Amino acid sequence: MNTTLISERIKEVRREHGLTQSQFGKLLGVSQDTVSLWELGKALPSVQDVIKIVQTCSTENDRLSADYLLGLTEY
Repeated sequence: MNTTLISERIKEVRREHGLTQSQFGKLLGVSQDTVSLWELGKALPSVQDVIKIVQTCSTENDRLSADYLLGLTEY
């Protein structure tokens, strides 16, 4: 598992949505510190958190894939 890629993609997705770590955490029900740990590669989101990220950052026209977030695909 490439934790560096996962952390980079979480940060990328958050920034694409114009959210601070604090705002992103509030949407997901986690703290800003948790988001920071994910983005630094010091912790990984739980399965439930990955699902929340995908649901929160997906739109009708632009679906975020859990496979992409986890580094399993390039899109």
